[in-house]
Amino acid sequence: MSKIRITQVRSAINRPKRQKLTLEALGLRKLNQTREMEASPQVLGMIEKVKHLLKVEEIKGK
Repeated sequence: MSKIRITQVRSAINRPKRQKLTLEALGLRKLNQTREMEASPQVLGMIEKVKHLLKVEEIKGK
């Protein structure tokens, strides 16, 4: 499976509670915080729900 790097670039203030909980489930609690994760279907689904708050990059492997 490929890896992806997600960064929170927009604030969760004034967002629905479900979106705030999704960001927390992805491990993002602060603005500009970055996380590297496996690109599983579950993670990709969560990213799709809050993609307007994130920057997503694919990590090239060896």
